[in-house]
Amino acid sequence: MKSAVFSPVSLLVTGGAGFIGSNFIHRFLVHNPACRLVNLDLLTYAGNLKSLTTVEDNPNYRFVRGDIADAALVASILTEEKVDAVVHFAAESHVDRSISGPEIFVRTNVLGTQVLLEESRKHWQSGMVKDFRFYQISTDEVYGSLGVSGYFTEQTPLAANSPYSASKAGADLLVRAYHETFGMPTLITRCSNNYGPYHFPEKLIPLLIANIIANKPLPVYGDGKNVRDWLHVQDHAAAIECVLKGAQPGSVYNIGGNNEWQNIAIVQLVCDLLDSRLGREPGSNRQLITFVKDRPGHDRRYAIDASKLKTDLGWSPSYTFETGIAETIDWYLAHQEWVAEVTSGSYRDYYQQQYGGVL
Repeated sequence: MKSAVFSPVSLLVTGGAGFIGSNFIHRFLVHNPACRLVNLDLLTYAGNLKSLTTVEDNPNYRFVRGDIADAALVASILTEEKVDAVVHFAAESHVDRSISGPEIFVRTNVLGTQVLLEESRKHWQSGMVKDFRFYQISTDEVYGSLGVSGYFTEQTPLAANSPYSASKAGADLLVRAYHETFGMPTLITRCSNNYGPYHFPEKLIPLLIANIIANKPLPVYGDGKNVRDWLHVQDHAAAIECVLKGAQPGSVYNIGGNNEWQNIAIVQLVCDLLDSRLGREPGSNRQLITFVKDRPGHDRRYAIDASKLKTDLGWSPSYTFETGIAETIDWYLAHQEWVAEVTSGSYRDYYQQQYGGVL
């Protein structure tokens, strides 16, 4: 069911200084050297320009610091750059933070997406570009929680259980509404848990690595038996490009890694791999595991059925989890300066050094 190939000439990426966005930019610029790419990012705590140092001198790359909720700024970029595709990563994304402070999640993920959609609609309807796509990067968390069996499909009803996932579900519904109401050519993908380079250390795998290196406790929620499907971020980036170029407007696709793991098994695996890499006695890192009170609304199991994406567009993950996690650990060990700058907050000075601005 492959459609005619869509080849963007000028791409606006929102949230490109974040984890998935930065990995996507690295890959996309290599595979699409003739495409202009503008990265719009507010550089909140998880936005890190140090993750993009190797592309900042690329003549087809431009960074703009700004808010997706700033309608005038968004409109000016769309017009000046003659943008024909928006890939929308920008979002508040940490579940724990959404529980302690839901407001910013609604502002950024719902209201920000609506502003971006509206300005994109005006731009698309102006006739400035021949063809156009608005691509919403979402999450499997909008589907809620699964039992011990079954998988999320694209027809699974949205049943968000945290303020974060509710805000992403709200954004998804707005994107769908703009397609249904205005005929706007939109795309939505919902992915499973990502892992890989440039991941902010508050998330599970980079937090484990950092804490093990420092001999700090490894906090595990509840009994640790919550199940997640893990997807290497470069597999995700490849899938996004595949959908952007080949999917029919209005499509929704799930992106999964076919890698279901209990959280406690992930923790134990990372412990064991780092035993040998750090020259420690086998089993010593497991002694750092500390079970803590479960967080409210903690979904028990996620699992993605990505067969539609494979059938329609031919995508499938290239990484096994065992290979991907080993490479990820080695990347963090080789980039301890990057980790230290994120942990200390000094990475935020880079914006001032490069662009003369103040965060």
